[in-house]
Amino acid sequence: MKYSYAAHLAAAALVVWLPLNAYSAESGATSLSSDELSNISKRIRETGAQMKEDLKQARARMEAKKAQEEADRKREAERARQQAIQEEKQRQAQEAAQARARQEAAARAAQAERDRVEAERVKQKLAAEKAERERQLALARPLSKEEKAAQAAAAKARAMAALKQARESSGENAFADEKAERERQLALASAAAKEEKAAQAAAKAKAMAALRKSRESSGVKAFSE
Repeated sequence: MKYSYAAHLAAAALVVWLPLNAYSAESGATSLSSDELSNISKRIRETGAQMKEDLKQARARMEAKKAQEEADRKREAERARQQAIQEEKQRQAQEAAQARARQEAAARAAQAERDRVEAERVKQKLAAEKAERERQLALARPLSKEEKAAQAAAAKARAMAALKQARESSGENAFADEKAERERQLALASAAAKEEKAAQAAAKAKAMAALRKSRESSGVKAFSE
């Protein structure tokens, strides 16, 4: 733009200088008339006015260009600012979504662990209840002849062992009468058998009561397990 101003000034100076130079060269032979001087002055005024107009237009174009460049710069700055705001919002939204996903995954894992623990507890409880029902049913079942005989034999064996231990601890040689000894042993065995039978009856009654209570609480009519 400055180069353009200099060009205009140089052109105007040449326009003014060339006629004056020509007239100066010829001034030795001929002097300038009033009309010629008037024309020269007019041309100088016109050239000056044109230069002012050119300078005014050039200044206006420069100001317009500067205004356009400033507007473009502001638009670009605003676009960059809006883009940065949008990117920041997207980043925050992505981080929030990731945080929510982690929280939901942790909550699902915790719930799965609670469900597993609860399922294991229920499983153990059901197994214990089943084992208790089976035990109660086994106690409530009448004994067979073989089982009764085995219990009587076990009671007799315990009585004999107790008698032997009593003899060894006391060191006495009593019970010389073999018949009395056998009767005592039979009495002890009979007492042990009665005690065992009474214990079985009590256990059976207890099992039946527990079974009735279990049926009433669960609403089950019969255990098919």
